[in-house]
Amino acid sequence: MSADQWTRRQVLNTAAGTAALAGAATLTTPATAEANGGKPDPHGRLRIIAIEEAIILPGLITQGTALNGAIPFKPEVTAEWFKRLPDVTQYRLADMDATGVTMQVLSLTPPGVQMQPDAAIAVRDAQVANDALAAVIDAHPTRFGGLAALPLQDPEAAVREAHRAIRDLKMAGFLVNGHTNGHYLDEPQFRPVWAALEELGAAIYLHPTPAPTGDWGLLKDRPELVGPLYSWAAETGGHALRVILGGVFDDFPGARLIVGHMGEFLPYMIPRFDVQIRNINTKVPLKRKPSEYLTQNVAITTSGVMDDNMLQAAIKSVGIDNVLFAIDYPFEKSEQAVGFLRNARLSTGHRRKIAGGNAERILKL
Repeated sequence: MSADQWTRRQVLNTAAGTAALAGAATLTTPATAEANGGKPDPHGRLRIIAIEEAIILPGLITQGTALNGAIPFKPEVTAEWFKRLPDVTQYRLADMDATGVTMQVLSLTPPGVQMQPDAAIAVRDAQVANDALAAVIDAHPTRFGGLAALPLQDPEAAVREAHRAIRDLKMAGFLVNGHTNGHYLDEPQFRPVWAALEELGAAIYLHPTPAPTGDWGLLKDRPELVGPLYSWAAETGGHALRVILGGVFDDFPGARLIVGHMGEFLPYMIPRFDVQIRNINTKVPLKRKPSEYLTQNVAITTSGVMDDNMLQAAIKSVGIDNVLFAIDYPFEKSEQAVGFLRNARLSTGHRRKIAGGNAERILKL
């Protein structure tokens, strides 16, 4: 089947057919969240919404994933990930049912469309990916939400796609995989995109990218440092700081940024940011302290950092209303992430906020 033949209806039919093949027991047992309309069951089951969950979508011209780069992942590990990334029903729903996850909010696996050098192809691929994702959600509306792709290579087209994704496709927000061919979200050409996001009330999730921007001497001869062990967090946290220091949230105070992996180092540096900003002649004069942007415009997720001490520190740093649950499926184990959530030292109210309440509010689920 050619790329252009993947219409929304065809993807919907494919998803439905795969669900049938996966076995009715997985999808129709009364114990599943789908049987309860995606709501907690009468026995007080926790409503869990995981919001950084990767998927490979059909029909894209842009090829490549984070697993094709220089990171020395073990072959048997990547094989398991590649098996699960394109799947909707055979593995993913079964995993969710087994671990009690009510909903996954899906997004295109990195580097997504951000690595595409041809702007026209990036625009086309974002549209195809968003249509395909919308079809998956249509097939399982209580189990999946979506963060749409944005073709930032063409900011005007990105604005149009943002409106279409929210108003027509009913997406929950957007996910951008790091820089777009070396360009960052604080740059002037992206101001219209931020204006659209603020108008739409839609958050943007800033996800790491495997696409390098150049040589970083620190990583020389140490490929282990590339990727999730270190460089992704440093680069993504730095990108978020660029957005703050670039005055984006002064220009668009209603805009919202989400960063994963317990904040990409940022929550634990807030006191230092506030002290050192007084000593630095910033290029753009800021109206507020870094801590204020990080608690009013930025939210974080727990993806990949399943440690109660880190969670408690993050809550104290950014506030309970700014912490959301994520698994980072299939790159992390759902049972470990959900177990961490269920056993963390949290009050019932705080656990419900992190598990799903904050996602419902910020992403309007």
